[in-house]
Amino acid sequence: MTRSPHILIVDDDRELRQLLTAFLGRHGFRVDAAADGRAMAKLLETGRFDLIVLDLMLPGEDGLALCRRLRATSRLPVIMLTALAEETDRIVGLEMGADDYVVKPFSPRELLARIKAVLRRTGDVSGKPEGEGNTLVFDGWRLDLARRELHSPDGVLMPLTGGEFDLLAAFAQHPQRVLSRDQLLDLTKGRLAGAYDRSIDVQLSRLRRKIEADPNEPALIKTVRGGGYLFAARVERRW
Repeated sequence: MTRSPHILIVDDDRELRQLLTAFLGRHGFRVDAAADGRAMAKLLETGRFDLIVLDLMLPGEDGLALCRRLRATSRLPVIMLTALAEETDRIVGLEMGADDYVVKPFSPRELLARIKAVLRRTGDVSGKPEGEGNTLVFDGWRLDLARRELHSPDGVLMPLTGGEFDLLAAFAQHPQRVLSRDQLLDLTKGRLAGAYDRSIDVQLSRLRRKIEADPNEPALIKTVRGGGYLFAARVERRW
């Protein structure tokens, strides 16, 4: 039997924690909940989790700081909850390393769909990771689709968030082809992408800083004026 995905809910709203714990539990997930960063840290010390649903506005250390600290040591997927309507707040969440965000108020079914999508992309709810056995090699870099790992030309493991990995995989699987923002959203998020989703822009900027020799003059991921983006490297697939 496969292990049920384990979700950690971090939100200071007790009623929301109870609602999500019960709802996700009915849909086959194991769920723990914490009211703040301190309780979250204790649960992470003792339990193994597959994804964190993290509220932006928390007492004490806020969700952005917690996400940034988590990203320093872990690639655990994070979905950020925010009650703020400002787009800049969602962008900052992605900059801190969140994989996705949901704006309050939201339907529990919407959160469930986003949790499943993130876990599917990270290989935690599908029995066999997509692209198992395949490695894409470009300009000395090695992108392992099964392990969801990127290794530099020097052999160093480069930490990527789930969203950054999905974006790079989309590019590497469609080299020498202009991809629009809408196409990239479809390839990385599918039907969950909103009309004004700016996550691609944020993740593209972060990705360029990690793999380009000069992010201001990118040689691998080129911007095509009025068209989108083009992955200029030659890609070789290995098994």
